[in-house]
Amino acid sequence: MKSYWGIDLGGTKIEGVVLSAPSPDAVLIRKRIDTEAQNGYDHILNQVVSLIQMLKAETGLTPERIGFSTPGTFDPARQAMKNCNTTSLNGKPMKQDLTRLLGLPVEIANDANCLALAEATMGIVPEMVPDYQSVFGVIMGTGVGGGIVVRSKYSQPYDRPFVLNGFQGLGGEWGHNALEEKGYPCYCGKRGCVEQVISGPALQHYYQQISGEQRTMQEIMERYHQGNDLVASQTINRLLEYFGRAISVIVNIIDPDVIVIGGGVGNVDLLYTQGVERARKYVFNSGDLNTHFLKPKLGDSAGVFGAAML
Repeated sequence: MKSYWGIDLGGTKIEGVVLSAPSPDAVLIRKRIDTEAQNGYDHILNQVVSLIQMLKAETGLTPERIGFSTPGTFDPARQAMKNCNTTSLNGKPMKQDLTRLLGLPVEIANDANCLALAEATMGIVPEMVPDYQSVFGVIMGTGVGGGIVVRSKYSQPYDRPFVLNGFQGLGGEWGHNALEEKGYPCYCGKRGCVEQVISGPALQHYYQQISGEQRTMQEIMERYHQGNDLVASQTINRLLEYFGRAISVIVNIIDPDVIVIGGGVGNVDLLYTQGVERARKYVFNSGDLNTHFLKPKLGDSAGVFGAAML
């Protein structure tokens, strides 16, 4: 029996899935265990191996290969992980170590790439834009990231999408481009990165800096819609304007058929209307913007499903 195996490696949980077909309705098993990242790199790998052994035991199946969604990027030049918020993974040859421990081929992509791949293969994109050639997947939540999935008439078969990882593993790395010259400092060493402007924590920090009050994004949105909080209005208008500026760069460079917006901030409905209108001002296309902006279908399952599709 052909099966698709995916592992979503998170900072607190590791989730595994086995699919009998490339469909969200073809789940044979899903299972989660704690990452226990505080115990270090070797322990994380042992947790991955343990989870895969559980999946094998409960399904009676053996994988031919496994895909991994990771909280960072695999650098093909250095053959090591980088930019991981689970910092014990950084600098480690995780792909080689997993291949050795599991005795089978593995593929690795970051969580935004996996979101894009999942939505492009079994999510919202085939339903709404079945003849697409490229998809940009956005994660806007605690952080901001992006991933690129493409297919072309030259690929065999045509309908096999693949992640565009890039020469240095930086394909789609949207969140750490400078957006605001004198913005908040970022852990990457720059200031005013996209992530430090339109992520959930950055917007909450902006609201608190002006109002002196701590509010969640949900509370800020509620107060914005009530229309009686000028700081909430200022915060959301800031989100819409800077989202438009930032996403226009993606449209100008990649010109994807579809942009799928995931993550907690991606639930802000105004992004799909006013946010797109702000982007229209900055796109180099005489005022036209025909890109499809879509909400994801798979929710927090996108990471593990995308991993299986690698």
